[in-house]
Amino acid sequence: MRSFEHFNARTMEEAVAILGRYGDRARVIAGGTDLLGKLKDEILPKYPEALVNIKSISGMDYIREDNDVLKIGALTRLEDIAVHPAVKQHFGALAEAAGRAASPHLREMGTLAGNICQDIRCWYYRYPNNRFPCLRKGGGRCYAIEGDNRYHSIFGGTVDDGCYAVHPSDTAPALIALDAVVRTTKRTIPLEDFFDVKVSATTVLDPDEIVTEFEIPQSPGKAGSHFIKFALRKTIDFAVVNCAAMILIEERKVASARVCLNAVAVKPYRAVKAEQAIIGQELNESTAEAAGESAISQATPLKDNGYMVQLAKIIVKRTILACA
Repeated sequence: MRSFEHFNARTMEEAVAILGRYGDRARVIAGGTDLLGKLKDEILPKYPEALVNIKSISGMDYIREDNDVLKIGALTRLEDIAVHPAVKQHFGALAEAAGRAASPHLREMGTLAGNICQDIRCWYYRYPNNRFPCLRKGGGRCYAIEGDNRYHSIFGGTVDDGCYAVHPSDTAPALIALDAVVRTTKRTIPLEDFFDVKVSATTVLDPDEIVTEFEIPQSPGKAGSHFIKFALRKTIDFAVVNCAAMILIEERKVASARVCLNAVAVKPYRAVKAEQAIIGQELNESTAEAAGESAISQATPLKDNGYMVQLAKIIVKRTILACA
């Protein structure tokens, strides 16, 4: 690893001030499960001159219920979320997603904010020593389009329709399905609007902006939520496809639905057509099958990842049925 300045911020104001001085030459570090690997492999087009540690700021790891809203601090560890009784009882999709992220050791280090802010996992982007200067590094091409794209987007690309690297988070689709918002040092953002595609970044955050808290409204009525992840290995692997859903059934029919896929597109993919397919219908094998078909109706797979379309269809169906 190269040399860099390291700051242990005592307050959020101090952390923001340091980031303001360095601009895009600094990075925030908390659990470090993503960032440290990137620094060791030197994959970034610009190596950061400074790291701002926010673990040194007290009071940012908590889970509490407040007026029918679940509030989770940005530095709350994934393992703590996965086993928390209130999360498991009322926000099942999030507990399941947090419990399936990475390995047990990484869940003991990784934070919720870090999980949604993590960088893409494309093997061209992540190749050591910045061997492939791709679009997401400010370069001129996406190597996956003509190369090995078996785990890339099945819903098109971006960055001038070029980059096909998928967003890897497990908790992001759960938070979107649960209609969560994220609070930062500058604003409040619906999770669905939090993600973006930029050079060496996956969120809308400014260089001097830090996530502070998540808020999830209590599920309406007796809504059920669920999360399913397909990976080659059950532990540590990133998802090939994952899905979260929240379904409210009233008088035996679907009154409202939120369905979100991830690892299949450049950002978490809200499957609106799947939601529309089941609202007003009884939830059964037939309607869930129709939702799965609707979810992948706009898929445009690349040469090596057509199998992901069928996976997405099946996982949407199973996730929706599991919410009943």
